[in-house]
Amino acid sequence: MQKGMHTHRERCVRAVQSKDARFDGWFFTAVLTTRIYCRPSCPVVPPKPENMTFYPSAAACQQAGFRACKRCRPDTSPGSPEWNQRADAVARAMRLIADGVVDREGVPGLAARLGYSTRQIERQLRAELGAGPLALARAQRAQTARLLIETTALPMAEIAFAAGFSSIRTFNDTVREVFALSPSGLRTRAPGRPTVPGRHAGAPGTPGALSLRLPFRAPLNPDNLFGHLAATAVPGVEEWRDGAYRRTLRLPYGHGIATLTPKPDHIASRLTLGDLRDLPVAISRCRRMLDLDADPVAIDDQLRTDPFLAPLVDKAPGRRVPRTVDEGEFALRAVLGQQVSTAAARTHAGRLAAVHGEPVDDPEGGLTHLFPAPEALAALDPESLAMPRTRRTTLLTLAGQLADGTLHLGVESDWEDTRARLLALPGFGPWTADVIAMRALGDPDAFLPTDLGIRRAARELGLPSTPAALTARAAAWRPWRAYAVQYLWATDSHPINFLPV
Repeated sequence: MQKGMHTHRERCVRAVQSKDARFDGWFFTAVLTTRIYCRPSCPVVPPKPENMTFYPSAAACQQAGFRACKRCRPDTSPGSPEWNQRADAVARAMRLIADGVVDREGVPGLAARLGYSTRQIERQLRAELGAGPLALARAQRAQTARLLIETTALPMAEIAFAAGFSSIRTFNDTVREVFALSPSGLRTRAPGRPTVPGRHAGAPGTPGALSLRLPFRAPLNPDNLFGHLAATAVPGVEEWRDGAYRRTLRLPYGHGIATLTPKPDHIASRLTLGDLRDLPVAISRCRRMLDLDADPVAIDDQLRTDPFLAPLVDKAPGRRVPRTVDEGEFALRAVLGQQVSTAAARTHAGRLAAVHGEPVDDPEGGLTHLFPAPEALAALDPESLAMPRTRRTTLLTLAGQLADGTLHLGVESDWEDTRARLLALPGFGPWTADVIAMRALGDPDAFLPTDLGIRRAARELGLPSTPAALTARAAAWRPWRAYAVQYLWATDSHPINFLPV
């Protein structure tokens, strides 16, 4: 699979005829005779090849006048893996659109964040995706609207504004155009639809709660993914409870709590939001944290070409990179974890959160605070921090630059430029910069050759263990070195590698 796959007609036809779910999200099949678009794995009888045409996005299908299939629900496909493995302007724009920037700041805001003119962004997105930023954001709003219609009993007017529509009329027109059904028709067709007015499905007595399924491409190994998040959880901010990872969320319109439970074919998600307008952003950030849009088959196939990694991949395929819902938070926590144990890092972070984090109400568990905002940490008296002076300087310098905008960490960050900016900060070495690049910025090729766990695993496997030699050896793993890190870490008995019980 590669960039622009929808242009490879023969491969697309074969994928549709074999109903290959690995290709869901990579491209969409539009049927000329029925004017319906589908995901490649649609369960209906495939159309004749001469009646198929292919598009790179749901938005492009909608702009061409096709309606979403009612059987395969292409709008619920996992996202394209391309946007999380590339660092160019189009990929960064797509990550920002998924994070709701166009709805909140418009196309000028999107362009400003990327450092381009609106005309340049429009042109690049249309060239690659067949649709501009407004159409791509509209497709996302339609998907959010469908989710709310089918899984909640909210009045349609509330759903319209929660999904990001500017008016009820626009909401009605878009739903009819995309799904060939009225909003009330969509709700009627939904299995197990809620019937209690004003109450959310699956969340009796809990205002603002919404339960949904987060799809992914199989295989997915939850051990290191949830094991890492649980083992490093900051008390009060994160917890493992009843087989689920739970954490507080700082969102554009308010606070939220995410409860994420691994299932064989999906991640069960329960989101409690102070403002339902935050729903698409919360979903996007949870998917990104769990790396759900990755293409594990392509990644594992590449890593299997190395005879030293092949047994690790074959033993437990589908490892993901555990990421974050807040890039700035993760960077600050990475500094707190410098040269200390996982338990010590959790203790330091938990103390900061308890004193300087914003309190939250969690009637379903033990979460108490948001992680402190950079502004709160930047204002601290250095003498109040119980840590070595050099680390104290590093933490407060980072917090200050995040607070005043000198340094920005976000889904749109340029990986190489940001890494260079981090290395220029006092107390930042390659390990800290690279772990932020891997887990906060989402660089799939970030590598940690100086990490003690990686060097120990390399020695045990017979790989070179010095940083320079190991980096040279790892060139064969590109562009997936961050995933190789997960397989190498998994050779250890550290709690990060095991699903909590």
